[in-house]
Amino acid sequence: MGEPKFARPKFDTPSHPWKAERIEEEHAIQKNHGLKNMREIWKAKSQLRRHRRQAMRLIGMSDDSIAHSKREMDDLTRSLHNKGLIASDASLDDILSLGTEDILNRRLQAQVYYKGLATTMKQARQLVTHGHICIGDQKVTIPSYPVNRDEEEEIKYHISSDLNDEDHYIRKAIDGRASSAEYAVETEEVDPEATPAFAAEVKEAAAAAPSAEAETTEAAGGDE
Repeated sequence: MGEPKFARPKFDTPSHPWKAERIEEEHAIQKNHGLKNMREIWKAKSQLRRHRRQAMRLIGMSDDSIAHSKREMDDLTRSLHNKGLIASDASLDDILSLGTEDILNRRLQAQVYYKGLATTMKQARQLVTHGHICIGDQKVTIPSYPVNRDEEEEIKYHISSDLNDEDHYIRKAIDGRASSAEYAVETEEVDPEATPAFAAEVKEAAAAAPSAEAETTEAAGGDE
């Protein structure tokens, strides 16, 4: 039963805590998403397992025409679509293809970074915890808050935040980074693709070019 005054954990810990491959993978995810500890990754993995378990159970049903199973399938896909995890026309196979980072990308911390309100994931976490971010008119200070699809466009700086001033040094750093990224994309040189037209041009140029034998004959004639 456990201690009544302590809440039961809502995530599963790794069955093999010292597996090197898993540890390296989780360290990379923690670094990329600016997470505080591994528990946040384990929570995402537990949530992903629940979604996959539901999808596999529905796929295993022999008759899809049963009203109950069809309704349950529609409820699952609608729920995950509202959470921003799958597209509106996604199938159960798309649910099985979800990864841990797909779950982590729906966190408020990640959404703040992807919307360009912070320069790094760690800075996004700081802005959220210090009350600079709100969804609509509601201030949210929980970096792990799951952002629904309808809430994506409502993420912004809180009205009381100093970051609403465009001359703030963080805003200048964000704008400078965005402009440098746009400049790099515009000036980047891309090698020509090996299309059939490009291959034909190469063949024509090779045919028109003088051969080494012809150059040797011309040189000998010039010496005479």
